[in-house]
Amino acid sequence: MYKVGLTGGIGSGKSKVAELLHDRGVAVYDSDSRAKELMNGDEALRQALIAEFGAECYTAEGLNRPWLAQRVFNNEAELQRLNAIVHPAVMHDFEAWASAQECDYVVLESAILLEAGLEKHVDVVVAVMAPKELRLERAMLRDGASREQIEERMRNQMSDDERTDMAKYAIVNIDLEELEEDVEQLHRRLCYDSKPRDNRYTE
Repeated sequence: MYKVGLTGGIGSGKSKVAELLHDRGVAVYDSDSRAKELMNGDEALRQALIAEFGAECYTAEGLNRPWLAQRVFNNEAELQRLNAIVHPAVMHDFEAWASAQECDYVVLESAILLEAGLEKHVDVVVAVMAPKELRLERAMLRDGASREQIEERMRNQMSDDERTDMAKYAIVNIDLEELEEDVEQLHRRLCYDSKPRDNRYTE
């Protein structure tokens, strides 16, 4: 199965691109949502987190996200310890999921695809970009956060320039009508890329 990594900074509209690809019959794996599900539902992952961080990781209701977030907030060493446990579990789940799909290609959607080194699990990377001011407006509206909070989160992410340097394809998300056209072109390109080389010119 041909695997496409889709990434973009906060407010870039990465999820909208994923939605448009899904509308075209592409299977999309939302790594953030799936990670949350696995941290609650995968017993081996649960026990690994408890062993590493303590029983406070969980309450009777499930993962103690506020406690864990506070534990790793602005603590790079703790964050790396968390990622070293969670990311392999998520990627194992992704590989199993991808092998069961029947479309031309699948998409791994992840905001931290490149920061976390997850690009090694995909064949190609697509970066979604948008002007900084538009990204700020989108993120503030979506999250109900202040400008300063969003800017702080942006500073902790890879820049668009760094992201596009590592991506094969880049797509700009400003106007929805233009985005629809760009996603259609991208989809056709990825369908082409996904075909075995010997079969590309036989149709």
